[in-house]
Amino acid sequence: MLKTLLLTTFIFLTAYSNWAQQKYWVVLSDKEGVSFNPETYFHPKALQRRLKHNLPLVEETDKPLRTDYIQTVKAIADTISGQSRWLNALACVLSNNSQLEAIKNLPFVNEVRPMTSQSYLSAIPKRNKNGKDMLLEQQIKWLQGEKFEKANLTGKGIRICIIDAGFPEVDESDLFAHIMDRNGIVNTWDFHKNKADVFKFHTHGSMVLSCIAGLNGNQKIGLATDADFLLARTELIFKEGLSEEEDWLMAVEWADKNGADIINSSLGYTTSLYFKEDMDGKTSFITRAGNIAAHKGILVVNAAGNEGDGTWKYIAAPADADSVLTVGGINPWTGIHTSFSSYGPTSDKRMKPNVAAFGHVMAFSKFSNLEETQGTSFASPLIAGFAACVLQQDSALTAMELFNEIEKSGNLHPYYDYAHGYGAPQAGYFTDSMSNEQIDVSFSFKQDEEYIKVIINDNSFSINDEVVVNYDSFFYNGLKPKRLHIGDLYVSGDSNPKLQQPNYIYYHIKNTKGYLREYSVIAPIQKEVLKLNISKFQNETLEVWYKGYYESIEIKQSVHENLPIEDKTKKEEKND
Repeated sequence: MLKTLLLTTFIFLTAYSNWAQQKYWVVLSDKEGVSFNPETYFHPKALQRRLKHNLPLVEETDKPLRTDYIQTVKAIADTISGQSRWLNALACVLSNNSQLEAIKNLPFVNEVRPMTSQSYLSAIPKRNKNGKDMLLEQQIKWLQGEKFEKANLTGKGIRICIIDAGFPEVDESDLFAHIMDRNGIVNTWDFHKNKADVFKFHTHGSMVLSCIAGLNGNQKIGLATDADFLLARTELIFKEGLSEEEDWLMAVEWADKNGADIINSSLGYTTSLYFKEDMDGKTSFITRAGNIAAHKGILVVNAAGNEGDGTWKYIAAPADADSVLTVGGINPWTGIHTSFSSYGPTSDKRMKPNVAAFGHVMAFSKFSNLEETQGTSFASPLIAGFAACVLQQDSALTAMELFNEIEKSGNLHPYYDYAHGYGAPQAGYFTDSMSNEQIDVSFSFKQDEEYIKVIINDNSFSINDEVVVNYDSFFYNGLKPKRLHIGDLYVSGDSNPKLQQPNYIYYHIKNTKGYLREYSVIAPIQKEVLKLNISKFQNETLEVWYKGYYESIEIKQSVHENLPIEDKTKKEEKND
């Protein structure tokens, strides 16, 4: 009885102690007097990247924190658990208000911010279907990966950092033997254990790596089979996703130091302190760090997240960063946005996601070697591998040039929406001659005094009675979203993945402020696929994509009553 009472008391006191402790970011004021030698700190590839981007070898953000400031804070705090050079900040554990006030009152402290972040790996439980061999083939073919292979673009010479939860069996699985045999893992670090061994813990990182560079025999799982890798472990999955922002921050700075060209992060961070309106590209520390990484010449590729079916619904930090390439998920069995994939836009109405790839893939499995799994966690590395091949082809591209070119290669570009971004990037954009065959006009606009209509042309029309999808772009205005969306749950288990560019018509309406009022994907069952009341959308812009053809028009009363708009376009061309 006494032993039981003592044990219960110990558990209670431990729980209370843990509850009482709180983590904070302590942002310092300056780095005055700090010296720094980039030649001894940075890997040569990091220095080369700075020169390519016309950056000085030393920026203020590269310098270490002042040791006197660190020691002063350390004397007050319970623990300093991490630090960020880029943000000039310390991650501190405090257990009482007196400590908090003492640190706030230090003359060199600019800000003290509570840190209660949670991160979620953008993967969800697998749901097996038939057609696995076709799925493995199509996750590459949807990106036209065979064109990269034909051009011998395999990511060779490109260094990719993966920030994740662990990499078990990477050092012994056949899927990664081609990487290990050439010493393609150039550095590793576990930011929880503070040691180099990352080849254990959660399999998620191994799954992600397989979607960038895995080989199943001679068949590619990802596109960048010859890239080099930095592996960073930052996540503790067995603690229900609880993680700390400083681990991600330190991993990104470590990636910069070690010469990364690309970072893949299949993580989304939310917190009790953040709301959807905080997803504005500047509020969270990791979002700011993502933008700093891009400034330093690193392409950061991040999963959009799996909140599309959840209460959050939208992207989470750092996917809201302006300079982070955010990747949404496509359902291979419908060919459109998969229902769990998080939506854009950002709270300040910037387009997210930027592009999309399969959110259901074949990937590494600790138990079966290769299995179907799902989540935008795996769409993101497919694009990271794609980016490595592009950068191999043109190593002169800066990070933001690479970002923009990948957007332009999207199969829907210049059309976009807040579910697909610009669509799935296409390798042919980079490998094929610019003298491509002209895309056939597949639809036309017609209007009268009351309505504007979208009519599919006779030679392009084919019936698609599979699904009608409607998305609303309500974000934080308190309105309940109305969605008619095929759930992944209802896709037949014996269906095979869709071939590229299935038979859907995409449209959005852009308001006069420049963001989307609404957007939809429609499966056509008749040639007149859309009819809009002009007075409801006066002076707004309608943009439509169908079978590779894109057109836009400003919605307003026609000066030529009942004259089809395509006829007016032809007249204007003749005048030119």
